[in-house]
Amino acid sequence: MKSSLLALSVALAVGLGVAACGDKKTEGAAAADTGGLVKLGQSSPLTGPQAHIGKDNDNGARLAIDEINAGKPVIGGKPVTFEILSEDDQADPKTATIVAQRLVDEGVVGVIGHLNSGATIPASKVYSDNDIPQVSPSATAIKYTAQGFKTAYRVMTNDEQQGKVLGAYAAKLGKKVAIIDDQTAYGQGLATEVEKAAKAAGAEVVAVEHTNDKASDFTAILTSIKGKSPEVIFFGGMDPQAAPIAKQMRQLGITAQLLGGDGMQTPKFIELAGADAEGAIASIPGLPLDKMPKGPEFQKKFESKYGQIQLYAPYAYDAAYVMVEAMKHADSTDPAKYLPELAKTNYEGVTGKISFDAKGDLTSGPITLYKVQGGKWETLETVQPQ
Repeated sequence: MKSSLLALSVALAVGLGVAACGDKKTEGAAAADTGGLVKLGQSSPLTGPQAHIGKDNDNGARLAIDEINAGKPVIGGKPVTFEILSEDDQADPKTATIVAQRLVDEGVVGVIGHLNSGATIPASKVYSDNDIPQVSPSATAIKYTAQGFKTAYRVMTNDEQQGKVLGAYAAKLGKKVAIIDDQTAYGQGLATEVEKAAKAAGAEVVAVEHTNDKASDFTAILTSIKGKSPEVIFFGGMDPQAAPIAKQMRQLGITAQLLGGDGMQTPKFIELAGADAEGAIASIPGLPLDKMPKGPEFQKKFESKYGQIQLYAPYAYDAAYVMVEAMKHADSTDPAKYLPELAKTNYEGVTGKISFDAKGDLTSGPITLYKVQGGKWETLETVQPQ
């Protein structure tokens, strides 16, 4: 009899334990859907060499949520207050999955992030498995939305579209092109598209070299490339590596045009590279900030609160608004209820019109090329991908 009672007690304890620590994301969604506090996740590198870009994303999302809360939103007939829970993924794929699970366990009903494609892709599996919608402001790798996850969206043009423009532009700048990438999902993915497009436009790719996103000495790679006399060197990666590449190119007497993607097109690149940044060219998806429909207004609001925009803040701001607008249309903060509305997004944001295709990609978006002139990024031209 005692053993039967003991077994029953253990069974009840286990059952209660499972209930207590079970499906937190369901509990979070249910609590949010009845009004009150609604938790949204944000993840980006908040420490390390890319922290200035990661904090930019965090601040963009926070500015949006502060404005939304100031409007005293009512969803499902109840007043709600949104809260941003930010996690530092350190631009690292393994850390990204850990923080993604932490956000799920905290009961977030949606995630704005991640920043880097290399972090976004593995994290997206965690969100998909838990039915949590995710809108990345800045992950451009093709693979992110090619996985078929119904929860994955982005408000920025992908690397295929950007790579076509950059590759064609590289071929205009010179017929001999060398390519370096940092072997991340973003850097290598963009470099692959640039290589294809440059060759299609008639350029000869004389070298393809690889480094990593922690490197600072590129002398050996650049010396090897110098012997092949390229007219253009394209770098696929972020500004902490792009800046020393620019400096070391000049130290080695390399006169080739340095060309990069959005990861290089930051004020920090100019700060780190100094005078050697002059003449560098880089692209970023979207219009120049002063040409965005609400760009000047956003810039004034953002910089009065947080200081200079680094890169993706307008996209993080729009990502937060897009997610909340989907909840308003669904009249629910339950992910299962607002996710279908997210797919139907038709929103006029700071960065322009935002709507998604069946994969979760932005349906259209221009690419703008910039050049460092007089110590500032100046607009060269805006191209609509074909």
